[in-house]
Amino acid sequence: MKTFNLFFSKTLKIILLTLVVTILTTFNIFANQENPPTVQLEPVEIREYQGEKLSSLNDFSENSIEGPQRVDINEYTLEIVGLVQETKKYSYQEIINNFDHYKKVATLDCVEGWIVKILWEGIMVKDLIGKDNIMPKAKIIIFHAYDGYTTSFPINYIFDNNILLAYKANEIILPPNRGFPFMLVAESKWGYKWIKWVTKIEISDNEAFRGFWEQRGYSNEGDIDKGYFEK
Repeated sequence: MKTFNLFFSKTLKIILLTLVVTILTTFNIFANQENPPTVQLEPVEIREYQGEKLSSLNDFSENSIEGPQRVDINEYTLEIVGLVQETKKYSYQEIINNFDHYKKVATLDCVEGWIVKILWEGIMVKDLIGKDNIMPKAKIIIFHAYDGYTTSFPINYIFDNNILLAYKANEIILPPNRGFPFMLVAESKWGYKWIKWVTKIEISDNEAFRGFWEQRGYSNEGDIDKGYFEK
């Protein structure tokens, strides 16, 4: 009987030890498995802000001079040049991380007849330039785009109206066809003044300068309460 009990005790220990080893091995197998890949979903834009209905980014019509631009953000820089005390060059992340961000709802009126109301988020152009950085004889600010597009404004318009250089629209990062990395929110101006894919801001005293569409007869002021053709 003692021999049987000893045999039974050893057998039970072996079974329990085997069970423990099996459990630990199984646990380690699952623990060491790689996490399943994260699926990146498409960003979702908001359609209402503080009770105000917003248009969709899909409501824009594509009318750029060279089609949507694909800007390599790792190579991108925004230059501040011309009649300035100090030329500046910013990477995308330097702009996003080092300047205050602002939001505002603003409406873009296109000369083609369509209108969109969007929540924009961006950096004030005057913060990027710096008021004290502008030379006294400067008169206008010229914006240059990745596709060669240009347009210009009086300095006072940019500084007095807190004009934004937007990187978001309706709470999502601007897609390439909407101007990524930056689009100018030219409030109270016709849509052709809302330049996309901005790469350079030039301070100038050349008041005779005319941008891409302005050279082709469009109003240099571009005020939406006036006609968009020069008289």
